[in-house]
Amino acid sequence: MPATKPRLLLIEDDAELGPLIRGVLEESYSVELVADGQTGLDTGIRDDFDVLVIDRRLPSLDGLSVVQALRSRRVTTPILLLTALGTITDKVDGLDAGANDYLVKPFDFDELLARLRALTREFTAEGPAVEIGEWIFYPDDHSIHSPHIGRILLTPRESDLLRLFATQPDRTFSREQVLSAVFQAGEQPGTVDTYVHYLRRKTDKDIVLTVRGRGYRLGRL
Repeated sequence: MPATKPRLLLIEDDAELGPLIRGVLEESYSVELVADGQTGLDTGIRDDFDVLVIDRRLPSLDGLSVVQALRSRRVTTPILLLTALGTITDKVDGLDAGANDYLVKPFDFDELLARLRALTREFTAEGPAVEIGEWIFYPDDHSIHSPHIGRILLTPRESDLLRLFATQPDRTFSREQVLSAVFQAGEQPGTVDTYVHYLRRKTDKDIVLTVRGRGYRLGRL
């Protein structure tokens, strides 16, 4: 009996491109095509998929908002964004929203398929684990397992931030030390506070502790 194809949710409103992409992907995936953002969000929350492909410009709810809403609902399925917006800022916005990869239109279908293979392969290859109380952190996979809801996907910056604290759990880092270790030159100290907030919001408020007057350190969950 043939193996079941991985399930893929495609959110694309272009009446010609959507069915075309679906036709190509159906050789390797079981594809569900949705043509607007709100319906796509509802479908992504309700059903289980192995990977999501989301257009950035969508009616009713744009692609970035869909990604952010899925992540806020703890949907950790890997996401590839499709978009005609190809600037560095656009890419950073997409990744910081919670997407795992970004492909600019027009694109080659062979590249799309290769990126999807890499995305699903990376997502299942968790790598070395770090225990943080009852939580299990996979730095190489940019994910952490909650004892309550399972896998939670982190952005690369969130993962690098947690990795810094987890590798030296007894050390308190100043904002300046975190900036130097995790962020690019020119970032302001407030960036550290912002990403600590993001990390706490996705996981647990006590995963990173504030040490008054000194900075941050790993929490004891």
